[in-house]
Amino acid sequence: MINKWIYSELTDEQNEITNKLANELSISPILSKLLVQRGITTYDEARTFFRPDLNDLHDPFLMKDMDKAVERLTKAMQRNEKILIYGDYDVDGTTAVSLVYRFLIKLYCNLDFYIPDRYNEGYGISTKGINYAHENDFTLIIALDCGIKAVDKIKYAQSLGVDFIICDHHNPDDELPPAVAVLDPKREDCTYPYKHLSGCGVGFKFMQAFAKVNSIGFEHLVPLLDLVALSIASDIVPITGENRILAFYGLKQINSDPSVGVKAIIDVSGLKNKEINISDIVFKIGPRINASGRMKLASEAVELLVARDYAFASERSSTINAYNDDRKDLDKNITDEALRLIQSDEIYSQRKSIVVYKPDWHKGVIGIVASRLSEEHYKPTVVLTDSNSNGYASGSARSVSGFDLYKAVESCKDLLENFGGHMYAAGLTMKTENVDEFTRRFEEYVAQNIQEEQTYPQLEIDAVLEFKDITPKFFRILKQFGPFGPGNMNPVFESKNVYDYGSSRLVGRDQEHLKLELIDNSSENVMNGIAFRMHEFNDHLKALNPLDICYTLEENTFNNFTTIQLMIKDIKKVERKS
Repeated sequence: MINKWIYSELTDEQNEITNKLANELSISPILSKLLVQRGITTYDEARTFFRPDLNDLHDPFLMKDMDKAVERLTKAMQRNEKILIYGDYDVDGTTAVSLVYRFLIKLYCNLDFYIPDRYNEGYGISTKGINYAHENDFTLIIALDCGIKAVDKIKYAQSLGVDFIICDHHNPDDELPPAVAVLDPKREDCTYPYKHLSGCGVGFKFMQAFAKVNSIGFEHLVPLLDLVALSIASDIVPITGENRILAFYGLKQINSDPSVGVKAIIDVSGLKNKEINISDIVFKIGPRINASGRMKLASEAVELLVARDYAFASERSSTINAYNDDRKDLDKNITDEALRLIQSDEIYSQRKSIVVYKPDWHKGVIGIVASRLSEEHYKPTVVLTDSNSNGYASGSARSVSGFDLYKAVESCKDLLENFGGHMYAAGLTMKTENVDEFTRRFEEYVAQNIQEEQTYPQLEIDAVLEFKDITPKFFRILKQFGPFGPGNMNPVFESKNVYDYGSSRLVGRDQEHLKLELIDNSSENVMNGIAFRMHEFNDHLKALNPLDICYTLEENTFNNFTTIQLMIKDIKKVERKS
């Protein structure tokens, strides 16, 4: 599908600020334009942006109920109560559980962790988990990355004498669960300055508050930031404000002194001796941690992340890596089957959304399948499967850029047993008898609310570059714009009328990728690039016809030699002038 290229234009006032910043900072006007696009308009703001500082983290007690949470945890430790740390089975949940466990176990030994089984218990707080806590004399549960909607479950726990502290970051319903404390910056009555923390991030703020009250130095929290960075990248939360500070120092921790478990998963991901960035977490580390909960038990991921012995961690990471291999085969097969299902039914081409349901699809990978379908067809997508053959269909939903999927799912809430999520991703469960009506209602909402520009892929171009602009200094400063992610994406550049230097070629097992060596008319710079799955441009290129290209700039290291590489996002043919 061809992208529409959208150009970022500045107002006259913004252009003046751009030029002023370029002079004050002694940087290229292109780089100062990128700052202005991010709302950075003064020298001091730029300095803060380029130099994230842990001292700029918000006071954790600005979060509603934080005082209650710290008081209840402190009391539990003073009374030697058994404490259970409970979390979701994805990366955000398992890192959150690991973070709180790793911090508290150095202070207190009467605690354990619990991750629900995706298949037997489902998402969030489960009755089985509460019963486990009660039967094993746990009187306090710290719930991480889940619980904000578990009103009835928390009431049930109360009846058994089990208290809850909830640390969540999902959207709450009108009624909050009756926990001792509910930490969630998305609460309407919470005035915490930053609303986009990951679930692990909320857990970190809880431990930060506990440390502050108990005179534990902040330096004891810093080693845990590797886990926070994993959660921020994997849960696709905005890398802005407080998250950007946490991600910056989390990556620093990962690259300098990762915990034993994180080091083991880095090694098995093929990233040994590489400087880890957000993309490495999103595409290599995160999927492996997730595979544990998708294919078997997410508790194995926690065992890895809290490990103190590298031999054990290495063994556990190898097991998880094998799960990931199995997961890749499974999600490819189901994706192919779902695509055939869509292509065989003409009705899907007429709809603005996709809802597909097949009872025997593996529940652990349908979120990935939903992502692949939404990318392929560029429509809000829901993939459903049977939840343990018990008359319920459960599934995952994924959105397209700019469309609020959560609201679309919420519009059908009377048909759902439970649901939760964010603007771009959600999980849901319904009676199988409601699938057809949900499909109709979901499509109706999407058709009425999706904007025309949300129905096809758009590529936002931050600036036009000539190859002469891409200098070592330019790239060195550009790297300081990271960590990149939602809210602070890696800038996309366009270069016009570029040519094959003579050595571009097809690569890949099926010759589906283009390995590029390009030049333009601005300089003698020869730029290396890679264009995945764009083999169709090879003949045009080899005929010495020009191309317009969109790309991000990356580092490529081969044989210990590092170069700047163009990661091609899209290409347009330009006919050679006669």
